[in-house]
Amino acid sequence: MPMYKVRPFHGVGREVLAEQLPACMYRLPNLHRHPQPAASPPAQEEADPSLQALESRQEEILKRLYELKSAVDGLSKMIQTPDADLDVTNIIQTDEYSPLTTNGADLDLMLGKDYGALKDIVINANPSLPPLSLLVLHSLLCERYKILSAVHTHSSVKSVPENLLKCFGEQTKKQPRHEYQLGFTLIWKDVPKPQMKFSIQTMCPIEGEGNIARFLFSLFGQKYNAVTSTLIDSWVDTAIFQLKEGSSKEKGAVLRSMNAALGKTSWLVGNELTVADIVAWCALQQTGSANAAPANVQKWMKSCENLAPFSSVMKLLQ
Repeated sequence: MPMYKVRPFHGVGREVLAEQLPACMYRLPNLHRHPQPAASPPAQEEADPSLQALESRQEEILKRLYELKSAVDGLSKMIQTPDADLDVTNIIQTDEYSPLTTNGADLDLMLGKDYGALKDIVINANPSLPPLSLLVLHSLLCERYKILSAVHTHSSVKSVPENLLKCFGEQTKKQPRHEYQLGFTLIWKDVPKPQMKFSIQTMCPIEGEGNIARFLFSLFGQKYNAVTSTLIDSWVDTAIFQLKEGSSKEKGAVLRSMNAALGKTSWLVGNELTVADIVAWCALQQTGSANAAPANVQKWMKSCENLAPFSSVMKLLQ
């Protein structure tokens, strides 16, 4: 006998009796029988004056940006893109050069005007890796200006070779300090890279042999166009970071590039000596790559060594 008995939902033809099935599981009251009155719209708040001013300012800025964009688009259509394979040799040779010993810069403009005091350039350098390019530039500057030179040793350095202590030579004439145009003081100090100041109290030091060489060469007052200046800077960076500090593969690539450039011109950039030649020559001397240099580079090195400032530095390497 069954415990529960459920009345069957199927008829004789095994069809479900629809009237016996529930219409839904749960029954809820109809909320739509009595429509509720529509809620009144919220009152509009008055706009904040500061917000309106900000919106108007934004619209004005966007309008000006659109006008600037239109102007730039118009200018871009007037400019022709130069050929990437343009040979800049002719552009470089059109520069007007003047001998370094007959030209000069305005020292008051570059170093600042200080009444009653000598403009003194102070350079800190490590004697374990002497900055040869700065010594060459010192000799060239001595041909243009009256320079009061001095060499000192910092307490952080125990010993300095005798040739480095006399790298500026002996000054035969002792004149009053005010009769000199420029002071050049070299301090052998334990520093990671050369540092230069010409205003001890007010300026941050200029670091790196290449950067100092650029500044010292600018005292000659040479003027170059944009293409020439860019090539000079590129050769200075290449000499410092690849020829002097790079791997053997990088040094070989630089020597090949130098050989190709010197096949067209007497110097690395154009037909006159630049700071690029000074830094590159000194880098070759310091790395010992001079003997393995190609033919054009060897010829160029001899041209450098025929100049007195280079030959005086050669004596320091012996």
